[in-house]
Amino acid sequence: MDETDVVVVGAGPTGLTLACSLRLHGVSVRVVDRAGGPATTSRANFVHARGSEVLGRIGALGTLPDESLRAMRITSYLGDRPLMTLEFGDPRMHTAAPPMVVSQAKVEATLRARLAELGAAPEWGAGLVALQQDNTGVVTEFDDGTRIRSQWVVGCDGTSSTTRRLVDIDFPGVKLTERWLLADVHLDWDLDRSGTTGWIHPTGLVGVMPMPDDTGRDDLWRLFAYDPGQSEKPSGSAILERVRQIIPERTGHHPRIGDADWLSVFTVHRRLADTYRRGRVLLAGDAAHAHAPFGGQGMLTGIGDAENLAFKLALVLKEKAADPLIDTYEAERRPLATEVLRGTSAVTRINVAHNPVLRFFRDHVAPRIFSPAPVQRWITYTASQLWVSYHKGPLGGRGRKPRPGDRVPDMGCHRADGTESTLHHELGGRWALMLPAGAPATRSVDAARGRLGELVGVLTHDGDEVMLVRPDGHLAWRGATGDDAGLSDWLTGALRSGSTR
Repeated sequence: MDETDVVVVGAGPTGLTLACSLRLHGVSVRVVDRAGGPATTSRANFVHARGSEVLGRIGALGTLPDESLRAMRITSYLGDRPLMTLEFGDPRMHTAAPPMVVSQAKVEATLRARLAELGAAPEWGAGLVALQQDNTGVVTEFDDGTRIRSQWVVGCDGTSSTTRRLVDIDFPGVKLTERWLLADVHLDWDLDRSGTTGWIHPTGLVGVMPMPDDTGRDDLWRLFAYDPGQSEKPSGSAILERVRQIIPERTGHHPRIGDADWLSVFTVHRRLADTYRRGRVLLAGDAAHAHAPFGGQGMLTGIGDAENLAFKLALVLKEKAADPLIDTYEAERRPLATEVLRGTSAVTRINVAHNPVLRFFRDHVAPRIFSPAPVQRWITYTASQLWVSYHKGPLGGRGRKPRPGDRVPDMGCHRADGTESTLHHELGGRWALMLPAGAPATRSVDAARGRLGELVGVLTHDGDEVMLVRPDGHLAWRGATGDDAGLSDWLTGALRSGSTR
């Protein structure tokens, strides 16, 4: 029987991000997926700045910024009347990497390339069929005959997760909408390719987003359209024919509609796993939460789950932390999923509203509320999940911002040899102990290295406080130079009991 530290079930963006993060921490990993090979098409095609930051920290950003589009504007219309416009990519957000319009398939390809650099690769064509766990590990069995014993298993195998079913974790929820159509289709028209455009129509919402095209053409668009009242799954030709009807009917435009690269249908559900953990088996990404695709929250939330979980698993596997630290994963990430489900559900209901009150709010009140620039910045900041903080969680704390648990914006710093760097560049596989430049060495360095070993790097910055920053870019602890006891106490609480409160 094969052995490894962690088995990751599912080679989508969540599973691949988790695997890369674990390898950066020196953890052995097997990534297994029932699919016969990598996906070439995908529903997700927007990576928010926070998602780009995660990819950057684990060295998986690659050439994505060059291959993506900067279509950062979302404009909605009621008939031919503009309702509102939202702008993403505001430079005042101080992000370490840009938001991108790029297909999930390309993101996955870049993650696979990074994983290969780290000495691992997905194993295709092997579906999980059985799982048995005890106090020391888990044995997973796959339909190709593979059997693996690992210390942990993480199910990143989507909304129909076999992992979740095998450990009997409930996935309650509701169906929010009927059928939606998706089409990557070539359209010859004069619509602006600098952003996404949506039209609200009595028969249903339709939207189009420009897509990058490997062939060099600039006429590829992702179309999504609400198409209720149909129960049977249509053929590809039927979807394309329906698209040909919907575009002129709902947009008022009459483009030349060419061939389609991809056609699909879906319905929107809202679901949240009762727990993210059952013994030594954990859930992440769509296996733990499912919601409407509006706002590009799915892939973003999944890779955030992966980064949060990876460094905690690594500490426990390396016997630098006790088991309760793993429970902080659910304590920090499940409340976020609840907020994402609430927000995307509200947007969905408004977009497909039949209720006249909701329609009046959407068509006449919402544009006035959301038009001011400060409100638009708040909306885009929220959708980007740059606001996400764990300060209310078991590892968080109070005080002025950034508080323990808050995201730390990228900043300049220096390594021990004096070379310049940036904080987020130094994270991913390591913690960062940030010391004030010119301050004498303190016992804080010994405390951090004594508890975290090779998983912490020591840097200097222009601030006047000592900061310990987690591998996921969130503040762990801050204090005055010489407050060595404060840092030691935080590390003791976090690593031994999974709580610093």
